Amino acid sequence: MKTLKEKLFEKIEAWRPRTIKLLKEYGDKKIDDITVAQIIGGMRGVKCLISDISSLDPNEGIRFRGYTISEILEKLPRSENAEIPSIEAHFYLLLTGEFPTSDNIKQVRGELKKRSKLPAYVYDVINAMPKESHPMTMFSSAILSMQKESVFAKKYLEGIKKTDYWQFYYEDTLQLLAKIPEIAAYIYRKRYKNGVIIEGDSDLDMGANFAKMMGIGKPYDDVSRLYFITHSDHESGNVSAHTGHLVSSALSDIYYSTSAMLNGLAGPLHGLANQEALRWLQELMKKMGDKTPTKEEMQKFVWDTLNSGQVIPGYGHAVLRKTDPRYQSQRDFCLKHLPNDPVFKYVNLLYEVVPDILRKHGRAKNPWPNVDGQSGVIQWYYGLKEYDFYTVLFGIARTVGVSANLIWDRALAYPIERPKSLTTEIIENLTMKN
Repeated sequence: MKTLKEKLFEKIEAWRPRTIKLLKEYGDKKIDDITVAQIIGGMRGVKCLISDISSLDPNEGIRFRGYTISEILEKLPRSENAEIPSIEAHFYLLLTGEFPTSDNIKQVRGELKKRSKLPAYVYDVINAMPKESHPMTMFSSAILSMQKESVFAKKYLEGIKKTDYWQFYYEDTLQLLAKIPEIAAYIYRKRYKNGVIIEGDSDLDMGANFAKMMGIGKPYDDVSRLYFITHSDHESGNVSAHTGHLVSSALSDIYYSTSAMLNGLAGPLHGLANQEALRWLQELMKKMGDKTPTKEEMQKFVWDTLNSGQVIPGYGHAVLRKTDPRYQSQRDFCLKHLPNDPVFKYVNLLYEVVPDILRKHGRAKNPWPNVDGQSGVIQWYYGLKEYDFYTVLFGIARTVGVSANLIWDRALAYPIERPKSLTTEIIENLTMKN
């Protein structure tokens, strides 16, 4: 049986000619126009990045290697007694585009297990920080501190062929993925559980081991698997993924790139959206006297909120034009495991009334819920009630997908990113001349 690295080598060798041909024969072909609104508006919708690992379809949501969320959750192998597929299986799919066998997964898990020991200095870095430090600051700093372990950085200084860069990115990625669950769980236990640390078990899959170290029983292992898979990647244009690609394009190693990626994720317009949606839900419950409102009462509240100029958190998406499949997968989990939870009842009622109201309101391009409308609810139900830690969970997930992308970036020799900027005066001269 081929190892994951050998399988990946075959895929890369077969893929490289496609990229070379596009550059050589079609490099001057125009595929997009750009408007002033896109330049000033954060380059939204500008087709200028590439990711073969995930793509966002307006009508089907995110696809990983061409497969929808529902297909991923149905077809990927599961660990014993698990409801949700393993993260290791998902990582194999992201890298190779193929569904792994049970032997493939055992192999990947074995590779991670032998790399799982966390250097003692990483604990020292976390312990040296003020206890009140934000968990994302601790997480990013801990990962950055491991940069001295980078195999790629060492090999680059020795002098290696450009076509071999990916092999050492691959090694660094396995080293990082093997360690981030423990880093995150250690931060959580130190920050919120009086420093009472729970030792992990590297014989478990990533989701089960993370749940163990967090001190949360079943089915939180499945919650972790579901969360880390569905949040793993979302094309290359979102802030965290793009930051990872950008920093890596300078040949910064996986530790530099991941730390930078996490810093982008920490922004309130990106990774904090799930906790903002949950906070809004809980404030709504207080306004309703903690009773479950009728459908009519909820409709009135939604209309009053919109008419006052406010938005309904967790609804709408820049690209999607249907219910976010990531939301749907978590909704299905909630309907099975926590249908009577008071917070979920509010989520469920909003799901019944908001889309129709937003359509009538006429200002939302997409009246359907996005993933942030529900993900925090599940974490809260299983006892993880510390808002500031939610983005760390997002960071674990995003590392899985972005690291897979960065291996392929190096394999296909994508160059350093260097878009051209213009002054406001130049844009005025280009657009306002009669």
